[in-house]
Parts: sequence; structure tokens; C-alpha cells
Amino acid sequence: MSTIAPAAHAPVATSVTVGTAPLGIDDVVAVARHGASVILDPAALDGVAASRAIIEGLAADPEPHYGISTGFGALATTFIAEDRRAQLQASLVRSHAAGSGAEVETEVVRALMLLRLSTLMTGRTGVRRETAETYAAILNAGITPIVREYGSLGCSGDLAPLAHCALVAMGEGEVRVTPLPEVRVTPLPEPAEGSTRSAVASTSSANEGPIPAATALSAAGIAPLRLGEKEGLALINGTDGMLGMLALAIADLRMLLTTADVAAAMSVEGLMGTDAVFAEDLHALRPQRGQAASAANLRRLLADSPIVASHKGPECTRVQDAYSLRCAPQVHGAARDTVAHAASVADAELASAIDNPVLTLDGRVESNGNFHGAPVGYVLDFLAIAVADVASMSERRTDRFLDRARNQGLPPFLAHEVGVDSGLMIAQYTAAGIVSELKRLAVPASVDSIPSSAMQEDHVSMGWAAARKLRRAIDGLTRVLAIEVMTAARGLALRAPLEPGAPTGAVVDLVAGVGAMPGPDRFLAPEIEAIAALVGSGAVVAHAADAAGSLS
Repeated sequence: MSTIAPAAHAPVATSVTVGTAPLGIDDVVAVARHGASVILDPAALDGVAASRAIIEGLAADPEPHYGISTGFGALATTFIAEDRRAQLQASLVRSHAAGSGAEVETEVVRALMLLRLSTLMTGRTGVRRETAETYAAILNAGITPIVREYGSLGCSGDLAPLAHCALVAMGEGEVRVTPLPEVRVTPLPEPAEGSTRSAVASTSSANEGPIPAATALSAAGIAPLRLGEKEGLALINGTDGMLGMLALAIADLRMLLTTADVAAAMSVEGLMGTDAVFAEDLHALRPQRGQAASAANLRRLLADSPIVASHKGPECTRVQDAYSLRCAPQVHGAARDTVAHAASVADAELASAIDNPVLTLDGRVESNGNFHGAPVGYVLDFLAIAVADVASMSERRTDRFLDRARNQGLPPFLAHEVGVDSGLMIAQYTAAGIVSELKRLAVPASVDSIPSSAMQEDHVSMGWAAARKLRRAIDGLTRVLAIEVMTAARGLALRAPLEPGAPTGAVVDLVAGVGAMPGPDRFLAPEIEAIAALVGSGAVVAHAADAAGSLS
């Protein structure tokens, strides 16, 4: 969905250990986005084996147990004979791998596989040790199941997306094989007796696909799984897809909201605004944490700015800047607080063992509703609202630069030759069009529900849909901020001989490096794309932070 290179956060782990302890957001990003290898904790594997023994004991019980010796969903009361249970589990996966539409991004598929593996390693699902090992092997070999855009209602978890991954572990379906940037061959602990492999092999294929899963598994030395009792259910019941996208979104938004502070500081300077409204004591009067952090960034970014200093004297008649300048910390800060809340929900979900039925610590197998995606779906929608508002404010700052009635003496549209050149007129149109779409994407998915499974699953979360639209929204925010950075950089350059402060000046130099400076009209789209890549990669924040000392 997104064409902007995602942020590269440093340092990035080259390996992540998966056991009974919760994964962190950074762990998810490392494996999903940066190709970190997965190592399975030996003690947790022993726990997986112990819980499997309980499931096998229940499978031998003549009394029916849901998910072990019965059908699923509306067929939960149908007893399944022992000689049909392997077929039952395989049929469950095959029938649920019913996605449609465009392929989901590699990083999303890797995230949901990692998170399903994390739940398997808690020992609460009752899968076999080799099932967990196979998921780790697929991740470490750079094999990505092809998952389709549509199919999940967010309850019972992300069924269809997870089923496509389980299908690949069975040696069916289609995959892509991509080179991983980090270690690609990772030995695992010695498997239990009777396991099918002892190490994860690398594949030699690069950017292949789609190819049959059986071909990719064979090339990687991974034996396809033949699912045992309950394993089909355990592999598809979870919020892993929406949670993986939430973790990736949080990582991106933490960087983009700092970028928004950088862009706002450049606009304050370029529009001859004041930094007085960002004073610490003013923001202490309203102790919102995100607001305080944003205001602190703006103070650091504008400290010792020659442009700001040039109009601080008594001759300055500016009393109050427009809200898009003056209230930037309030809006950016509210978005920061929303991200912080989303992170607290993500952390709780990362610490969860979600399956139905689930194996309790005292050995019971119990049905439950923990697969419902409402907690994750809500915050995904909250974030889309915040993204739309931050982008809306950014676009308003861009627009001020182009209006000679409001830009404090700059040429109309920042054009080189007024009347002949259009300058950045249509770049603002692009930003405005994106903002309009972001407002539509801010309409919450989680307020919708549609019944399924013969009314057994009569209320669903739509968390997957909330996550998909948030990814598109983040891509849009990246581009809107890029257009503001490009516009503000041109405006600052036109203020010469006045100079910007060191942090914002470093960003102007970065933008100049891709040629986006004042001059006659030229093909503008490549410049917008180049600066969007700088924003998305975190380069804009990095350059400003180096000069400012630090940014939060």
C-alpha cells in the first residue's frame, strides 16, 4: 500500500528471541521490517511440548472437547472421529484461506507470523514443538506467504490472513521469497526427538514469486506440517495481523510526529512567526505530556534562529500567529498522547496469549472471547483521526507560504518569475487532496459490524480494516509533511540573506541535496517523491536532531 520507505530506527536488533516473555514493538519492527532472525527459547519450547501432552490426552478422551475432537464455530457440537481429525484441521485451514484482492505487504505478513509464533511459544495453545519451529524457519528463510487484502473481520481474530500463512506451513498455497538484510541462517535449539529438522536453512532465491509454497519450503529444507488435533485452530485464532500493523504504525508515527515538529519550526521561521508561544512556562499551565514534548522540540529547533531574532524587536507589530503555527504543540502533542495510548494497548496485546479454546495454566481447555479485536481496532481508528488532523494542520502551513497576503513578503506561490512560473501552487493541491482523503480514512471501521458464521459470530471488530486504512493514512501524512518541508525550505531560502537556525538549516541543506530549491518551474513530482523518501526514512528528523542536540 505504501510506496514510501519506512523509517529505519537505530539500533535495530539482528535477532529476536521468542519465548514466554512478551515481544516489544521494536522486536516486531526488527523482524517484520528489517529481517532480524528469530531464535526460539529452549525453555519455552519445553513448555510447548508439555502443553501438547495435555492436548493429546484430551484427544484420546471419548468425551468431546471443542477444537480437539469437535467441529468449529456453528459446528462446535459435532463430534469428529479420531481418524478424521487430521483432515479436519487441514480442511479448516484450506477453507479459511479465502482472502481476495491485492497482496498484503511483506512486512505485515512477517509481523503477523511472528506474533502468532509468539502466542504459540507461550504454551497456551497446545501445538506441537515442531509447529512453532516451522514458523520460525519460514520467517528466517525469508519466505513470505501471499496474504490478500480482504478476508478478515477482526473476529475470531484475523482468520483468513492467518489461514493463508498456516496453509504455507502445510506446503500449500503461494509465497514470495525475498533476501533478508540481516542474518539468514539461524541455528535453532536441538528439536525434541522425532522432530523433522534441526536448523533453519537459507534460500538462494531473491524476490521470487509467486511460487508454490512446497517449492520454497523444499529449497529451504523445511518439511511441511501435517497438523494434529487443535493445531489448525491455534494457527488462525488471533489478532496478529491488526496487532502487527499497529506496532509498525506506532513506530512510524513516533518518527513522523517529530517530523511534524521539524516542519512546523521551518514554517514558523519561514513565515516570520514567533517562538515566544512555545515557552516552557506557558505549556506548564496545561500539563499535557505530548504537548510539552512537542513544545520542547520547537524551542530546540528555533533556538538561536537568526530569522526569529530579526523581528523580535519593539518594531515588530505581529501580536499573534495563525493557529496552524501557534497551536502546533497542542495538535502534535494530542497526536503524541494518542500514540502513547495506542502503545499501551499494543503492549498489553503483545503480552497476550490469544487462542480459542485456550489451554490454561492449570491444564484446562476453555473456550473464550479473547480473539475479539475491539481493543486493537479502537486505537487503530483513534490513530487515523490523529493522522488526519496533523496532516490538516501541516497543509494549512503550506498554504500560508503560497499566499502573498499571508506569507510576509515572499513571492506568490514562491514562484521564480511571477506570472510566468506557478511555483508550488499545485504541490499544495496535492497536499490538499491527500488531506481530504485522510479525513475519509478517519471514519472509524470499528463502529461497523457484520454477522458471520450462521450468526454464531454475530459481532466483529473490523480491526483488520482499521489497520489497512491506517497504513494508507500514514503514507498520506508522510507526503503531506514532505510537501510542507519542501515548501518551507524554499521559503527559507528566499529569506536570504537572513539565515535559519542550525537545525532547520540542516534540513534546508538536505532538501537542497535533491534539487528542491527556488528556481524556474520544472517537473515537480520527482522532487516531492525524493523529499517524501527523506521524511519516510527518518532522514529529516535525523538531520534536525543532530543540529538541535536531541529531539523527542
